[in-house]
Amino acid sequence: MPESTAPTTPPIAVRPSMMLRHSIELMKPVTWFAPSWAFLCGAIASGASQWTLVDVGRIALGTLLAGPILCGMSQVVNDYCDRDVDAINEPQRLIPSGLVSTRQVFVTIGVLVVLGLGIAVILGQQVALMTAIGMILAVIYSADPIRAKRNGWAGNTIVAVSYEGLPWLAGHLAFAPLSFGSVLMAALFSLGAHGIMTINDFKSIEGDKVSGIHSIPVLYGEITAAWTAFLTINVAQAFVVMYFIFTANWIIAGIIGALLLMQIPTQWKFFTIADPRKRAIFYNASGIAMFVWGMMAAAIGVR
Repeated sequence: MPESTAPTTPPIAVRPSMMLRHSIELMKPVTWFAPSWAFLCGAIASGASQWTLVDVGRIALGTLLAGPILCGMSQVVNDYCDRDVDAINEPQRLIPSGLVSTRQVFVTIGVLVVLGLGIAVILGQQVALMTAIGMILAVIYSADPIRAKRNGWAGNTIVAVSYEGLPWLAGHLAFAPLSFGSVLMAALFSLGAHGIMTINDFKSIEGDKVSGIHSIPVLYGEITAAWTAFLTINVAQAFVVMYFIFTANWIIAGIIGALLLMQIPTQWKFFTIADPRKRAIFYNASGIAMFVWGMMAAAIGVR
């Protein structure tokens, strides 16, 4: 008699819908707002965007490019480059847990790169240049041998420029040549975003210490890092106010100045919360809104 064999259960295939869901999770939708908003501000600052179907469509494409596509791509690259550290500290995450394969990671990145460059070309060659620079910075930030995220100053600068400066400039270039005022606003709000990135680093102080990432809170301690962050945020906005005073745009200067003053109590309360992670969550939920509305006011002021 032939030897009987026990029936085997075929491997369960991962459904395409689940793979798509995992890819979107890797792209971290919660991070998409900042660059999308910056692109919108840049488009408004150009003074050339109108409430026409074509212009609204270009803005929609630009916000899709800056947020879900480029920011999403940078998040996937970062998670892949952090996979070994995450396997130790957060093994439940998608890549170290095996829920997302290396092949899926690279397919996701490839699709986002192609989509990003394709949309950027539609919006113009200069937007495509900003897009290419953003993609390069995403790799420099996360990947060896540079891995700029290991140093809080370099890493936060790259993130701030990528989240605020480049999308703002791209939004402007999608409609008109750059102006001095718009470039200055992009630079100053990028400086302010550097401070916000330092606040975000409070959420991962312990993990950064273990991983050898020298974030600003790790380098200088929590109190000094907080003062450094808030001085950076406030000085950047103070210079924005000074610009509009210099150009005699009193209404915009007053609005941004009021928004800046409204942030001070929130910043002061930051020091009273004992848990560093809760401090960052609290500030993200309360203080950043005024900064963001100040960006829009500045965009309207320079158009």
